[in-house]
Amino acid sequence: MQKYSGIITALVTPFYKGEVDYESLKKVIKLQLESGVKGFVVNGTTGESPVLLQDEVKKIFCFVKSEIPKDAYLILGTGSNSTYIADQKIKQAISLGVKSVLVVCPYYNKPSQGGLVKHFQYLAKQNKKINILLYNVPTRTGVSLDINSLEALSVEENIIGIKEASGDINFAKQIIQKKLFSSILSGDDFSFKNFIEAGGDGIVGVATHILGKEFNKIFKNPTENKDWDTILPLLKALYAETNPMGIKKALSLMGIIKSAELRLPLVEAKEKEILKELKNLGKA
Repeated sequence: MQKYSGIITALVTPFYKGEVDYESLKKVIKLQLESGVKGFVVNGTTGESPVLLQDEVKKIFCFVKSEIPKDAYLILGTGSNSTYIADQKIKQAISLGVKSVLVVCPYYNKPSQGGLVKHFQYLAKQNKKINILLYNVPTRTGVSLDINSLEALSVEENIIGIKEASGDINFAKQIIQKKLFSSILSGDDFSFKNFIEAGGDGIVGVATHILGKEFNKIFKNPTENKDWDTILPLLKALYAETNPMGIKKALSLMGIIKSAELRLPLVEAKEKEILKELKNLGKA
């Protein structure tokens, strides 16, 4: 069974004049590999999955795969609020040779716990050749898997893990203590330190784009407060506006991506506080 641990980044999708900027994406990947990041999620929230075309997703995945070592993690986001569209996306992922997919809870239509369980069970049973990681992010979806639902889903052999992004460390501790999955990953930068202290396996992060080394130090020694206190002001600045607005502005200010451009309805973040905290850390 595949196990994921350590620092994984939910990749941004750089744009320039409306098109995917592969030159900038190459630089983003290189920076993170050099900082010790173990792998990437393509087509997640941070990658602006709601506004990417399926052909773009395919091309981005193949590009990232060509740029990273064979032993680096590579996970593809395939979620939808339609069970059947999610199923189609997973089948396309299988055709691309994807080993693991990240599947978000259905958003907007707000299913019950029973509906959530059936959604993921259907996807698992229809696609037994691929590993599935659940993505629990209630601030985005309006629903949250509860512990009973997670216990029911943990019996599916190919549901191997969860990206727990509620930010509720007590809920995360329940999942960790019950050892429900082989890969229990944080999806919330702010609770990362506490998550690792509680025994979590790692993170699918956002600030890891530019703080890979720092997150790795905290992962190895989560009881040391100094490193965490040092980066916390930058984390707050990055999340002052909706992700990925902040991280794209930071990457642009650092000269890693050509533009902080996003696709509507998201617009560029204000730079004042981000630039200030980047300078405080010697990153701009």
